[in-house]
Amino acid sequence: MPGFEIFGEEEKKEILEVLDTGVLFRYEFPEQRKGIYKVKQFEENFASYCGTSHAQAVTSGSTALKVALTALGVGPGDEVITQGFTFVATWEAIFEVGAVPVFTEVDETMNMDPEDLKNKITDKTACIIPVHMLGAQANVEEIVKIAAEHNIPVLEDTAQATGGHIGGKYLGTFGSCGTFSFDSVKTMTTGEGGMIITGDEELWRTMSEYHDHGHDHIPNPGARGGEGRRFIGFNYRMMEIQGAIGIAQLAKLPYMIEAQKKTKSRLLETIAEIPGSGVRKLMDPEGDTATFCCFTLQDREQCSRVNEVLRAEGFGAINFAENTWHFYPAWEHILAGSTPIKSGWPFAEPGGKRRVVYDPTALPKSAELIGRTLVYPVPVKMPEDRLDAMCNALRKAKNA
Repeated sequence: MPGFEIFGEEEKKEILEVLDTGVLFRYEFPEQRKGIYKVKQFEENFASYCGTSHAQAVTSGSTALKVALTALGVGPGDEVITQGFTFVATWEAIFEVGAVPVFTEVDETMNMDPEDLKNKITDKTACIIPVHMLGAQANVEEIVKIAAEHNIPVLEDTAQATGGHIGGKYLGTFGSCGTFSFDSVKTMTTGEGGMIITGDEELWRTMSEYHDHGHDHIPNPGARGGEGRRFIGFNYRMMEIQGAIGIAQLAKLPYMIEAQKKTKSRLLETIAEIPGSGVRKLMDPEGDTATFCCFTLQDREQCSRVNEVLRAEGFGAINFAENTWHFYPAWEHILAGSTPIKSGWPFAEPGGKRRVVYDPTALPKSAELIGRTLVYPVPVKMPEDRLDAMCNALRKAKNA
């Protein structure tokens, strides 16, 4: 990661075709664009790649979550269960639709713990969002099974695991829908941008209309201004240049994943030499995207000692217990209920009554696991001399 490492002539070709038309908007202008609809083509290619029928491109992975939640009918009065180890966008989107996030522990997959999920379901639970964090699969089959017993839809947050699968079935296709991110540091990137996939045509139609101010996109004599609207919406449209880049990047995705797998394999071989080290549980090693290399140590103390050696060698790893963007106890703004809105929304109702208060110690199992886990992002292009130096640094940490 990320895909910009291999930007080349393919992306340039697709972008120039857009610029030659002069049309950056994904809709309308049929005479001027001469049949070139890059976002539509990207959606069709992406749905086909994932083995599903419908895809809806949007402005980001964050808005993908909001559009999907809205299409699923989630709103005020609802609870949405997700995991306490995820990027903040997952729970921000839940607040954005007026619902309340509820957090589960993570298990050895570094993703949602199905057993804790069972403890968090209530009669207010309107959706469950497992996150395929750090490029690898959640135990999504078990999660979907639990959700089905309660008739609750599952929305897969696949922002960090595009191209991952379990038994050949692609992530994002197990639940009602799946969301993806193509931001600047993702394995395949369009700079910004996101996608939602689903096999449900009506759900897709609602997303399609909502993301474009409610336009129903049915051809009519009045063109765009004459379309009907079933409900209100907002603007989350992807533009044609992003779609063009996405077409080229998607074609390169299998190569990118394979390159990452080779580098990750070499790293894991070396990491195995560290006494007490382990690796995260993978639901299907073949379906791992290898976007990140995660390894565990016996306890926080050993983890800290190992990382001190790695930092001294110029190869310090990420410890997400120290990261303020991805792990529940470090989200000071959600714990404090911080908001620019005068009423205190979304943490408080108008009038000041608190809707929700979060306890920083609420996920002890996750805190223990993440506190002794180190993570390396895996580049698409890793020079052999740098990989050698990285492995040498890991060997120096053996006796830490």
